[in-house]
Order: sequence, then structure tokens, then C-alpha cells
Amino acid sequence: METPLFETARLQIREINSSDFDEMMTVYGDPVAMRWVDDGQPITEKDCRRWIKITRDNYANRGYGMFAVEDRRNGSVLGFCGLVHPGGQRTPEIKYALKRQAWGQGLASEMVPAMLQYAHRVHDLNEVIATIDPDNLASQRVVMKAGMELTETRRDEAGLPTQVYRWSSY
Repeated sequence: METPLFETARLQIREINSSDFDEMMTVYGDPVAMRWVDDGQPITEKDCRRWIKITRDNYANRGYGMFAVEDRRNGSVLGFCGLVHPGGQRTPEIKYALKRQAWGQGLASEMVPAMLQYAHRVHDLNEVIATIDPDNLASQRVVMKAGMELTETRRDEAGLPTQVYRWSSY
């Protein structure tokens, strides 16, 4: 069992490893859970294995990346949350997704502010963004509750509108 990087009241956050493949596929392979992530499509097993490798490389290169989100009571993996630099962008971006059975319990509202504090406290990151589909009202509420502010609406890589929320430690 991996040592958690940090904990919240109900969650523990730890590094993802290759043994998490099946659990990550339950999130990444679910078209409903993936609706708001990246291009909105589930990923293949091959892509999930590649994603885990990239995640592990990010730990080595940056000290952070995507992390497994576990239930503190029993250690079951509920989803993922972390910081990435899509397309090499300079400002880290917070991304997250949970298994459907974990929805509606306020877990995202618990993990997002904790991840922002971890980013600042451990990695001295003073600014983090989130890109959210304008129709994803639940995630908009989560990030605003965590202190992120809407700063712009722009087009993403696919040409679709996306809202950019920004958190700053200043």
C-alpha cells in the first residue's frame, strides 16, 4: 500500500502506479464519467497504460502529476485528481474525475481545495488553472467553492468553448 501524499476528512491522495490500471480504466473507460474530461471520450486500455507511464514520468520530472483518490475508510480507488501541463502549457492545470458511484457526495469539493493547497505548500505553485466546459455546472461550482475565479472563455484544442478558472495564492 502506497503512503498517501495527503488526506482530507474522507479521502487519501497517493501516487498512481501500474497496479492501478483496472481501477483507472473504470473511470477512463466510462463514457459518462469521461464526458467532461479532455475530448469527452473514454480511452482505450493501451492509452490508459500509456497515461499511467506518463503520470509516473511526471512524478520524476516535476514531482507531481495525476494522483489516485482513495476512500480513507477502505482504500478503494474512487478516481483521480492532480496537476498537469497539457500541451506543455506553463501554468499547471487541475484535472479530476470520479467513478459514478462516488458522485453527489461532495468529494470533488473536498479534494480540489486540498489539491490546490498541496500544490502551493509542497511544490510552491502560486497559480493553478482549471478548464471547464460551459455546460459542466457541477465542476464550475466545485472550483468556485475552492476559490477559483472565472477569468476567460476561449476555444480549446478541438475548437470548443471552454471556461478558464484561475486560483492564485497571492
